[in-house]
Amino acid sequence: MKAKILLIEGKRADQPSFVAGLTRKGFQVESVANGSEALTRLEPFQPDLIIINAASMRTSGKRICQSIRSHSRRSHVVLITDGQNAEKVVKEGLADVVLTLPFTLQKLMNRIRPLLPAEQKDLIQAGPLQLDPIQRWVRIGDKQTSLTPRLVSLLRILMERPGEIIQRDYLFRTVWDTAYIEDTRTLDVHISWLRRAIEDDPRKPVYLKTIRGTGYRLDLEK
Repeated sequence: MKAKILLIEGKRADQPSFVAGLTRKGFQVESVANGSEALTRLEPFQPDLIIINAASMRTSGKRICQSIRSHSRRSHVVLITDGQNAEKVVKEGLADVVLTLPFTLQKLMNRIRPLLPAEQKDLIQAGPLQLDPIQRWVRIGDKQTSLTPRLVSLLRILMERPGEIIQRDYLFRTVWDTAYIEDTRTLDVHISWLRRAIEDDPRKPVYLKTIRGTGYRLDLEK
């Protein structure tokens, strides 16, 4: 399952929104406009992480943090601020992480990953595909399939470069770590196994396409 993030964020045009970026990273994001709305969603949504974008609401975020903490100790809290009362929030333990704008989405990701459930930390997400390279499985929809280490390596390369044609020679050299590329039938077999794992009909692949005479491409936009 995707990690669930409850994002408390206002609509200030002069402040960044994090909904789209977090969604692209594979999280299940529910956005609310204020602390009161957030309290109504704590029980039904059961978030793994709560992000309070106080800078987008012209507030320090301290009262929202206090309110959230009084209702839930289960979820980790991240406060995004423009600098107001940041030190007080940290000292009083109202937030696990306090970030002061400006910062990049990657910095936000680096700070929240340690707070997520263990299963989510190592997941690689690309479109509808989720790959866990440690536990060695791929998930698409409700279908989860165990993979061999080589299949993990092969799929990881394709997922990290979606929409790009990956040369057969490159895949063979990289995954099998060999300079001998005359017989790549082994690669073909592994591609067929990947299709069984991620396609509804492996004979008519929608995601993992063969580019004749060149290589393979992972298409994630139907």
